[in-house]
Amino acid sequence: VQLQASGGGLVQAGGSLTLSCLASGGTLSSYHMGWFRQTAEKAREFVSTITSGGGSTVYEDSVKGRFTISRDNAKNTVYLQMNSLKPEDTAVYYCAAGDFSTNPRAYVYWGQGTLVTVSS
Repeated sequence: VQLQASGGGLVQAGGSLTLSCLASGGTLSSYHMGWFRQTAEKAREFVSTITSGGGSTVYEDSVKGRFTISRDNAKNTVYLQMNSLKPEDTAVYYCAAGDFSTNPRAYVYWGQGTLVTVSS
């Protein structure tokens, strides 16, 4: 499975972005999906995950109420809607396919990352 993340960019604090992760070479509905982020100063950290059918989600505490993960298995795409963005959300965001987990080691396939920059 190949994953292609897109939708990153530069946004002012308080703004919104929607990230997309398109899967190819496999059926997205076979996998639980996750979003992670990484900066130069921090190791890759969990953001959100969603079950294969979309029935359950988990969020990292700092993004609860601001970010929403969703998926459209017919389009082989997973989304991360990000609202009320803060400068501390600045990072490279990665999508991943694998287990329903907050641990990056539980994921088998990774996208290439998309940069989100939030200016103050």
